[in-house]
Amino acid sequence: MTNLVTNILLLGLAYANFWFIVSLLTKRNDIADVAWGMGYVGICVFLFLNGYQSDLSLLVYVLVGLWGGRLSLYIGLRNSKKKEDFRYNQWRNAWGSNFYWRSYLQVYILQVALLMIVSIPIVLTAQSTNAELTFISGLGTVLWVIGFYWQVVGDRQLSKFKKIRTDKEQVLQTGLWKYSRHPNYFGEILMWWGIAAIVLPMPYGWIGLASPMLITYLLLFVSGVPMLERRYAKNEAFQKYKEKTPPVFPKLSIK
Repeated sequence: MTNLVTNILLLGLAYANFWFIVSLLTKRNDIADVAWGMGYVGICVFLFLNGYQSDLSLLVYVLVGLWGGRLSLYIGLRNSKKKEDFRYNQWRNAWGSNFYWRSYLQVYILQVALLMIVSIPIVLTAQSTNAELTFISGLGTVLWVIGFYWQVVGDRQLSKFKKIRTDKEQVLQTGLWKYSRHPNYFGEILMWWGIAAIVLPMPYGWIGLASPMLITYLLLFVSGVPMLERRYAKNEAFQKYKEKTPPVFPKLSIK
């Protein structure tokens, strides 16, 4: 286990350095968002090629690969049509002469640290060569499928809305966005809790709960909802929407 974790850490550091160089060449730190999902795909490919191929691990590789590949493709295509994401641009301006080292540590190296924690369920399944699919694994898979659907549909609805809206102050309040302000985050949270549930029956599977707990915390209180909604602090339409709509977890009784 120690050697495997060390190898993944070294792989992650090399991956972070690569994307940091890309960010310098493109002058876009939001490339880190593209790298996020693909980092997990890389871990799954690495484990698969090194012979970690139980039924349970293959299931997890496929689910994580679908999530990470789709997310990176979606973000990459979206970002290619606009300037650097406002959150990263604000950091660029705030960091001034300290931009390079803070960018390297606070964006890319921090991302490796987060990746190591979130990928715990993936590594656990890889280590258990005799792990088999169970009823709980099936429930976790169902939870993941619901979350994947929720995120994909939410992203598509938002992309379509941005193409047809006539005013940038307009706020999407239909479809899944009627039930929560960030249905894509809800889908993300569901998927990682699903992955953790798949791993839970394994020896030490409870350690994998650190993964969805961290994802949930980050999206609810750090880099997700708080940072994104600061941008709409002066948007009256969004403030009215905010009053009647929960942030992430849907309230299905909303009319």
